[in-house]
Amino acid sequence: MIADLQCVVLDCPHPAQLARFYGALLGGDVDRPDRRWALGDDWATLHTPSGLVLAFQRVADHRPPRWPDPERPQQFHLDFGVADLGRAQEEVLARGATVLDDGSGEGSKDDSADGSGGGQGWRVYADPAGHPFCLVRH
Repeated sequence: MIADLQCVVLDCPHPAQLARFYGALLGGDVDRPDRRWALGDDWATLHTPSGLVLAFQRVADHRPPRWPDPERPQQFHLDFGVADLGRAQEEVLARGATVLDDGSGEGSKDDSADGSGGGQGWRVYADPAGHPFCLVRH
């Protein structure tokens, strides 16, 4: 092993806002003091209960990916396990996410318990800065 993963960093126009968005999704402490980095207007962090640290860095002229457009592709995305896709969707939308793929595309089988669609077992969203992420039924 060469290294330990310290954090995952997302470029964005408003670091504190995006840290709060993911804090509402995952829980944890926004901008907890940590000797590994300095906090400020251009950098925010979220220490999650699972131990993962997400960091958010301000980028001038941020151009978010446009999933699934290959002209501005996602470089990576985050998957979050949830027990209830419908409830989780309501919560992330209330906090500023947008739906990119609700899983109800043509030919998808509706295997959801409540018949609400999302039969693929996952749905794709964009966070408030435009980064794609998935909610995955577990």
